[in-house]
Amino acid sequence: MSKETIRVPGISDGLERAKVPLSPAVKANGFVFVSGMPPMDVETGEIVGGDIVSQTRRSIEAVRHVLEAAGSSLDKVVKVTLYITNSAYFPTVNEIYREYFGAQPPARTFVTVASWPLEFDVEIECVALAD
Repeated sequence: MSKETIRVPGISDGLERAKVPLSPAVKANGFVFVSGMPPMDVETGEIVGGDIVSQTRRSIEAVRHVLEAAGSSLDKVVKVTLYITNSAYFPTVNEIYREYFGAQPPARTFVTVASWPLEFDVEIECVALAD
């Protein structure tokens, strides 16, 4: 059994500047575990605002960026957890999600949460197959 933490250009830098103690991804036993990704600029690691459409796209793009840094991809995702501040966003998030995950989407959980310490409305985490 092995465990490897993954440093992700841009995102790891932003986490280090904010002193957030987490790894964007960990590879272990054939899987990649991606930490919750809010709507983030993948170049700088900074949180970006916008409506739920733009935030959802940014979150999924951050997940994609982390997966690629770990040697995986969106098509290898087996489980997603979406954390959203308002359940009314469900249809809009589904529309964007469908664009990225297509006809054979991974298993998924949609959870409504109260808030985060920063201003954003969506955070997405996942588990994917490695390599």
